[in-house]
Amino acid sequence: MNLWMCAGVAVSAALLPCADMCLRGPVERRLAGMEMTAFLVIFAMVLFTVGRHRLPFIDLPLALMVMSCGGTFVFVRFLGRHL
Repeated sequence: MNLWMCAGVAVSAALLPCADMCLRGPVERRLAGMEMTAFLVIFAMVLFTVGRHRLPFIDLPLALMVMSCGGTFVFVRFLGRHL
């Protein structure tokens, strides 16, 4: 296990507070939790990709980055009256 993999595990452990934010509280808090979760998942996927020396798989976190941005816009559009 190299340094990249250890960093990926540490970043993945930070997803627990984000899951709590996504499941509880007002809509603004859930939106912030969803954004932070998306960022941490993308960051962890990049770290695991580099740690396993599988650089062609870097496309997956990049695609997730684009889709999470679109998902945020949809979330805000449909729940905009509560924000």
